[in-house]
Amino acid sequence: MTNQHHHIVKSHDDERRQLLGEILRMGEMAASQLESALDVIERRDDRAAERIIANDEAIDALELRVGHDAMKLALRGPLARDLREILAALRIASDIERIGDYASNMAKRSIALNLAPPLPHTRGLSALGKLVASQVRDVLRAYNEGDAEAAQRVRARDADVDTQYTGLFRELLTYMMEDARAITPCTHLLFMAKNLERVGDHATNIAENVWFQEYGELPMPPRNKRDETDTVG
Repeated sequence: MTNQHHHIVKSHDDERRQLLGEILRMGEMAASQLESALDVIERRDDRAAERIIANDEAIDALELRVGHDAMKLALRGPLARDLREILAALRIASDIERIGDYASNMAKRSIALNLAPPLPHTRGLSALGKLVASQVRDVLRAYNEGDAEAAQRVRARDADVDTQYTGLFRELLTYMMEDARAITPCTHLLFMAKNLERVGDHATNIAENVWFQEYGELPMPPRNKRDETDTVG
């Protein structure tokens, strides 16, 4: 074994041990957080509970480091493209599973919504749904064809989803304030609209993973986010 090859192997082993240590540290932090949370429930200690909530940021930061180090380890070898495809596939499958969950949630809420008289706002929900469904179909087509540029265009269109969602959100809030009888059905519509907005986010995630599969760590172009529902007063 040459000195250079020995150095490469040792560096690879050191990085694997570092990654393992980070994951084990994450596990210990999470287990301690869980035990502390169970304890504060028993003791009804608000201040201790707030510390546990604040400590969650440390776990989040370590998760980011684990992800970065795992990618650095995977992309070092000659099969980097294969590994990117595998990782992208795992992520995309997870996003698709979540999209299915949101669809199921909307179906369940539709049963409850049917107990109230029809509302004209379901048309706005239908329009948002068609826009989101087209996002999902287009990004799956981009994934099938390995077309990173098409995926980027889908991602850029997420701003349109946000704009339409924000408009529907405001419309429903206004209607609820004007007619108390509409509160319950409009609440269902609000949740369904939020489900659709989240589906749009998962379509964006898929688009980003198509880009990653094709170009690795090369950054995607910046995009706008137009969900302004948090600013509605």
